[in-house]
Amino acid sequence: MQDRPAAAERPWHAETAAAALERCRASAQGLTSAEAAQRLEANGPNRLPAGKRRSLAARLFAQVNNLLIYVLLASALIAFLLGHGVDTVVILGVVVINATIGFIQEGRAEKALDAIRGMLTRETSVMRDGRRLTVPVESLVVGDVVLTEAGDRIPADLRLLRASSLRIEEAVLTGESAPADKATEPVAADAPLGDRASIAYSGTLVAGGQGAGLVIATGAATELGRISAMVGGVESLTTPLLRQMDAFARRLTIVILAVAACVCAFAALVRGYEIEHAFMAAVGVAVAAIPEGLPAVMTITLAIGVRRMAERNAIIRRLPAVETLGAVSTICSDKTGTLTLNQMTAEAVLTASGVFAATGAGYEPRGALLLDGVATEPSAHPALGEIALAAVLCNDASLRQADSDWIVDGDPMEGALIALGIKAGVDAEAARRDFPRLAEIPFDARHRFMATLNRAGADRLIIVKGAPERVLELCDRQRSASGDEPLDAAMWRGAIDSLAAKGQRVIAFASKRAAPGATSLSFADIESGGLSLLGLVGLIDPPRPEAVRAIADCRAAGIDVKMITGDHASTAAAIARQLGLGDGSVDALTGRAIDAMDDVALRAALPTTAVFARTSPEHKLRLVEALQADGAVVSMTGDGVNDAPALKRADVGVAMGRKGTEAAKEAAEMVLADDNFATIAAAVREGRIVYDNLVKVLGWTLPTNGGQAMAIVAAILAGVTLPMTPAQILWVNMVTGVTLGLAFAFDPAEPGVMRRPPRDPRAPILSGHLVWRTALVSALFCVVVFAVFFWALRRGEELEHAQTFAVNAMVGLEIAYLFSVRLRHSAPFDFRAIRVTPALAIGIAAVVLLQIAFTYLPPLEFLYDTRPIDWPDMGVAALAAIGLILVLELEKAIRIGLFGSGRA
Repeated sequence: MQDRPAAAERPWHAETAAAALERCRASAQGLTSAEAAQRLEANGPNRLPAGKRRSLAARLFAQVNNLLIYVLLASALIAFLLGHGVDTVVILGVVVINATIGFIQEGRAEKALDAIRGMLTRETSVMRDGRRLTVPVESLVVGDVVLTEAGDRIPADLRLLRASSLRIEEAVLTGESAPADKATEPVAADAPLGDRASIAYSGTLVAGGQGAGLVIATGAATELGRISAMVGGVESLTTPLLRQMDAFARRLTIVILAVAACVCAFAALVRGYEIEHAFMAAVGVAVAAIPEGLPAVMTITLAIGVRRMAERNAIIRRLPAVETLGAVSTICSDKTGTLTLNQMTAEAVLTASGVFAATGAGYEPRGALLLDGVATEPSAHPALGEIALAAVLCNDASLRQADSDWIVDGDPMEGALIALGIKAGVDAEAARRDFPRLAEIPFDARHRFMATLNRAGADRLIIVKGAPERVLELCDRQRSASGDEPLDAAMWRGAIDSLAAKGQRVIAFASKRAAPGATSLSFADIESGGLSLLGLVGLIDPPRPEAVRAIADCRAAGIDVKMITGDHASTAAAIARQLGLGDGSVDALTGRAIDAMDDVALRAALPTTAVFARTSPEHKLRLVEALQADGAVVSMTGDGVNDAPALKRADVGVAMGRKGTEAAKEAAEMVLADDNFATIAAAVREGRIVYDNLVKVLGWTLPTNGGQAMAIVAAILAGVTLPMTPAQILWVNMVTGVTLGLAFAFDPAEPGVMRRPPRDPRAPILSGHLVWRTALVSALFCVVVFAVFFWALRRGEELEHAQTFAVNAMVGLEIAYLFSVRLRHSAPFDFRAIRVTPALAIGIAAVVLLQIAFTYLPPLEFLYDTRPIDWPDMGVAALAAIGLILVLELEKAIRIGLFGSGRA
């Protein structure tokens, strides 16, 4: 339930602390226990509402919720009512097999709301009855005063009453990699989420300092709860393949039912069939034309794609997402932790004697310092050594190695400064031991610097670190190679602007000697003059090197990449330039600008805009919807709670596996186990391979099923006996569909798979060429089946023998046509393009063995009413198969000569 006071004319972040207390009818000493209990009873606990779970029955129903399956079920019902038990069992068996495969492969039900709920802590410290108590988080109510310190997770939305060096990591909500400085002063009413310094949001983490905050919202009324409601309200889209297959299934179903009805009417009215036999003829047409094995083969093909992607660290949570990746035309990526390392790195050091570039990335303290592009020894530059020592001493964080990763205990920015000091030759542990800290002034947003007093032998050293503009105000000198000299403020301001334009966060360092024997530190010691500016350090969350290459690969494949982040516009634009996003100069469109646009203006701006900054969850969702409205197939990548709504709405949501929140993972269709953007490009390639293989399956299945259906229709029209029974047709469909059709699922990539543009998801899966090929091959199948069937009858064979012969001839033709499909890109009669993969060899061997069992084993003879046939007849079936390949290659040669098209 939600717990929030009545809506007021001003947002909480714009209110003073005193006004917020008055609105909540509370005091800085907290509520009384009785008042808290009364509010809890009236408004409910501080927890998010439970999401709806899809039942087991619903998941199972989804596997049979298909028009083609409905036709099969109706056919089974008709067969049962007419007393054809074997046909009924065989048809239902097909349905059960398809449903079982789909159910097993289907991903877990969505748990996004559960994942967001898991971000709330269990207990928290509050002021109740004028004293500090530890209470369950669920018992928090509006008006409670919560006490926080480093390491705490904020349990509800708080209006800060006190903030002492308070810094909060808000990346899960804002996308900013650096912790946000918090203060108690109100901010502008229209300030974006990341600039609301007076508010601490539920689910965020205290990185440093202490504070106290008034609970202004609990449960669903928090910012976290609002995003939770957005996730629950976002409609998941059907994948392009499923949309195409649904349209295909509707058309195919109409055609099959129309043909079956016509056959039934013709058989009864013209040929004089009894109604039972006429119905069974119609059932035979239906089961022959319906590609029963297609759903199973499609599911298995997708599952094979899942396995391939898992080998490349892309974990697919929902099966159809495999194919959708191949249709992606736009990738919308979060910045922090997705395109960047989500690890602050010191990239530049500016001193009066030069500009040094630091190599290496993240917190790993390995790298070099370059002067004019050439590696230099830090010991040769005293000013560099001083600023490196200051970065280690005026610092509360520590670095440690865990396995192969370097972890920061404390502020990420301070961890990056320690890594810089080590790169510059400073032994952090030895430095802190040799220059022990005697006193400090913690960083606070009000004075915007931190200062320490350290023992330096017999002397005392004051070090100041902080916002460059503020530190510059405190300095009257600057350190150079020859010693201290007058401060060139204009030069330093230009340097600050230059670093900021590159998207770097700038930190300034200064120092001076303190009075001998000093043991305390005050603001007067800092502001009394004598500070020398040591230099500037530029920090940034750097791009992943592999992400640069992946973006280039995506653009070569016709895929547009856009960055959507909650970070500052200048930072986002600088990172985008390094990543190679956009063409030429990169300008970011901010969330405030998006708010000012209507849908038409936003859609007009999308093609020319690669970076969207200072965005909220609503902005990300709106951008994804706008791209989809223009026909794009959108993949959204992200790792924070703020990404969850857009991840769910996107055609393929991609979450980071290592540093992503559980909310992001559960809202996504794919999770990157290595948090590597480059894995997305590899996954898109796999998705295109999967789609190509599915098209091959469809291109092989339709003509083979069409040939069976055409044989039955021709028999009814001609008034002759059916060459195959409905049960035998089902046998052929399932045996060849799952074995031969499945061989396509293992095919490697087609040439140039990542050098062609994304396919149009609106294009029908049933092309004009496929219709022609289906009609031609179906006719050829029909001719061959009738030829062998009547040949056997004229030789005096019994009906069951002739039908068994026809079935084996049909299977031989289907094997032959499989090779023809694989030759679709080759020149006529050029058989070098046939690639016999292990899966193909196994599939053909399995079909041959199954057909031997079908023909000669008594149990199957009883079930399918078959008879043993002579081996010479098997040879005839093989010759017919070879003849089919030659005829189709001749057709290809004629088509190339007439139309210039050699595609099969």
